[in-house]
Amino acid sequence: MSVREVIQKNEAKLKKSIEAFQHEIASIRTGKATTALLDRVKVEAYGQLMPLKQVGNIGVADVHTLMVQVWDKGMVGPAEKAIRDANLGLNPVAEGQSIRVSIPPLTEERRKEFVKLTRKFGEDSKVSLRNLRRDMIQEIEKLEKEKTIGEDEKNRGKKDADELLHKYEKQINELISHKEKEIMEV
Repeated sequence: MSVREVIQKNEAKLKKSIEAFQHEIASIRTGKATTALLDRVKVEAYGQLMPLKQVGNIGVADVHTLMVQVWDKGMVGPAEKAIRDANLGLNPVAEGQSIRVSIPPLTEERRKEFVKLTRKFGEDSKVSLRNLRRDMIQEIEKLEKEKTIGEDEKNRGKKDADELLHKYEKQINELISHKEKEIMEV
């Protein structure tokens, strides 16, 4: 295995970390209706917990309202309860076979909490990236010990790993900044 292969293999993992971070912050409320808000909601359905999106269609009715069109009439109650109990600060209202979820405006205090949460998710993702960088460097040093590569190539590989880390940390910082602006927007 060469240094390039080590870097390429781990770059895919770095990209997955970024994607996971994007998915995490998508579920943070911003005061606007987005279907991602309900991604983590689990409904007690047919004897097991199922994601809400497997029980019905989730759509955006307007800027401050989500609509959940439940496929099975018997699931309206459990879906409504699951949304209410999901600790999202949402109050769903059943309307026939659908559920209207109004997104209340966020208070300043709540916005600041969400900004802190975004930063925490960002820091966790950066730690994950740093761990991947450490693993890359260990693999590169292992290659040098096995005499597969020379010291120059090892140093170049370490430098490439650092540059890759900085590139992805910058992406996370940009995502955090964007999400903070979105949250603080009134």
